[in-house]
Amino acid sequence: MSANLGRFVWFDQMSNDMKGSEDFYRAVIGWDIKPNTMNASPYSILHAGGVPVGGLMPIPDDAKAAGVRPAWMGYIGVDDVDAYTGKVTAAGGAVMRPPADIPNVGRFSVVADPQGVGFILFKGDGAAMPLADPTKPGSFCWRELHANDGAAAFDFYEKLFGWGRGEAMDMGAEGLYRIFNFGDAMAGGIMTKGAHEPMPHWVYYVAVETADAAAARVAAAGGKVMFGPQQVPGGQWMVFAADPQGATFGMLAPAR
Repeated sequence: MSANLGRFVWFDQMSNDMKGSEDFYRAVIGWDIKPNTMNASPYSILHAGGVPVGGLMPIPDDAKAAGVRPAWMGYIGVDDVDAYTGKVTAAGGAVMRPPADIPNVGRFSVVADPQGVGFILFKGDGAAMPLADPTKPGSFCWRELHANDGAAAFDFYEKLFGWGRGEAMDMGAEGLYRIFNFGDAMAGGIMTKGAHEPMPHWVYYVAVETADAAAARVAAAGGKVMFGPQQVPGGQWMVFAADPQGATFGMLAPAR
């Protein structure tokens, strides 16, 4: 069994302005951005330290017509996209885009968990790509689900993908923050969203060197710092931000 099965393996931003997205994330994260050479689809590939970590793509016309706004999406590796799409619906989720092939890349479907939060099921055509080192700047290093019901959401993902149960931290009025593991490594957290958050959503965090400098780059590039820098358990510094198109993302740094 591939070590990537049931884990987040890729991330991309659906964009209304590809050039604007490239300029913003190149300035804020420092990604080396290269054009797609696998097929004819408009797509830009994000590299960190020479390793591909994600991409930028236009919002598909049908999704745009349905009101989909710019957002980051995570891909979870599976061994059978069609079978797992069925497992999602059997567990109370929904299919937003049925299984389809990406020429020369793999097969995918866009689904939503029972609380309406979208993610992508993916199986590549070739050998599994090595996952980026989450400690290296520019790599995606943490995943965080702000759910309507954190406990129910954890049960869904645990049963579907076999995520391990880590520590559950009591955050007082904000409830429990439940850590999930990929193997022996902490990989992310699931919590019940705050009353100020309009809808449940995934937040994907990128490793950066220092939090204050990263927050300043967001503002200078036309984005918005929505929270932080704030020190979190474990000693890292967190920044939660939105790009100029409103797509939200997080950054984690070992130093302020």
